[in-house]
Amino acid sequence: MDFELPREITDKLAELDAFIEAEIKPLERDNMQFFDHRRENARTDWDDDGRPRPQWRALISEMERRADRAGHLRYGLPRSCGGQAASNLAIAAIREHLAAKGLGLHNDLQDESSIVGNFPIIPALADYGTEEQKTYIEGIITGKKHLSFALTEPGHGSDATWLETTGVRDGDHWVINGRKRWNSQVARAHANLVFARTSGKPGEAKGITAFIVPTDTPGHNVLYNHWTFNMPSDHAETELVNVRVPDSAILHREGEGLVVAQRFVHENRVRQAAASAGAARYCILKAVEYAKTRVAFGEPLAKKQAVQFPLVELWSEYELVRNFIFRTAWQMDRQNPLEISDMVSICNYRANRLCCEAADRAMQVHGGMGYSRAMPFEHIYRHHRRYRITEGTEEVQMRRVAQYLFNFSGKRASRG
Repeated sequence: MDFELPREITDKLAELDAFIEAEIKPLERDNMQFFDHRRENARTDWDDDGRPRPQWRALISEMERRADRAGHLRYGLPRSCGGQAASNLAIAAIREHLAAKGLGLHNDLQDESSIVGNFPIIPALADYGTEEQKTYIEGIITGKKHLSFALTEPGHGSDATWLETTGVRDGDHWVINGRKRWNSQVARAHANLVFARTSGKPGEAKGITAFIVPTDTPGHNVLYNHWTFNMPSDHAETELVNVRVPDSAILHREGEGLVVAQRFVHENRVRQAAASAGAARYCILKAVEYAKTRVAFGEPLAKKQAVQFPLVELWSEYELVRNFIFRTAWQMDRQNPLEISDMVSICNYRANRLCCEAADRAMQVHGGMGYSRAMPFEHIYRHHRRYRITEGTEEVQMRRVAQYLFNFSGKRASRG
C-alpha cells in the first residue's frame, strides 16, 4: 500500500499555495477588518437580521471570480460543468490543506466559500436535472442564479423521512404546504430546493419529492433569520403556504427526492471531516508553537507535561483521523459512497469532535489571549461546533456506524 498522496494532488496543493500568495493574500490584507478581531462585527449586518453585509459578500465574490479565472474554483465539479472532475481524495486533501492554513479569504468558514468551490448540490443537478434546471449550475457558481436547500423542518432534522411538509397533486401542478428551518442562503437565492412528502407514510424513504421553487412564488415566505453561535448567519425560517409549482419543478423523480438529499449530504460529510481535520492541525500546531515561547515559572510552557500530554493526545488523534479520511475518500472514488456510509460517518463525527477539542485546547494553552478575538480559536470553535449537528448529528452518525457494525438491516461494517 502507498500512503503518499499522488503527485498530481501534491502539485495541485503547491499551485494553490502560489495562487493564494499572489492573488488572495493581497486582497485579504486590504480588507483585514473581516479577518482580525473585528471580523464578526465587520461581516454582520445587524440591521438586516444578522445576515452577511453586502461588502463581505462582495469580497467573497471577488475571491471566487479570481479563483474561477485561475481554474481553481470548479476543480471538483464534473467536466460538463466546466470542472476537472477531481477525485474525492483530491478534494479531501485540498480541504484539509486549506483549513490547516487558519482563517483567511482563501477558505472562509462562514458560508464555506473557498478558492476550490464547495458546491454539493451541483453534481445532483448535473446528474438528475432537466436542461432548464441545469441553468442553475452556472448560476450557483457565479452567484447570479442561486439555489438554496430546504430539507430541515422545525420538528425534523436528521430524521428526514418524517418530514411534515407536503406536496399534493392538483392536475399538472403541485401545491406545497409546510415550514423549513435552517434554510441556508434562501434570502439571496433565486429558487429554493424544497423537499416535501408527496406519497407514502411518515418514516418511509420513498415518497419524498424534491421541488425547485422560485423564491418569488406566491406563498413562499422567508419569515426571519436564525441568529447563531457564529455570526453572521444566513439560515432562515421559511414557510410555504399553498405554493403552486408545475410538474417540471421536480428534480429527479417524484417520490425519490431523498436520493438527491443523500447525494448532497455525502458530498458534504467527508469534505467537512477533512476541513475539521485541517483546522484541528492548525490549532494544535499553533498551541505547540506558543508553548515553546511562552515562559511561565522560569521555563517554557512546553516543558510542562500538563501542557504536553493533552496536545500529544490531540496530535495522535489527528494523525489517525486524517489518514482514515483520506482512505475513505480514496475508497469513495472506487465504489458507491452509499455502500460505505459507515466509513463516511466515522470520518465526520470523529473529525468534527476533534476540531472542537483542538480549538478549545489551543485557547487554554494561549490563556487569556486564546479566549480573545485577537486569536482565531474562538472563531474556529464556534464554526466547527455546528458540524457536530449539521449533515446529521453526531448521534445519527454513530447510529449509522452501529447499523453496519451490528449488521442491522443486512448491512455489514466496511473493512476498507
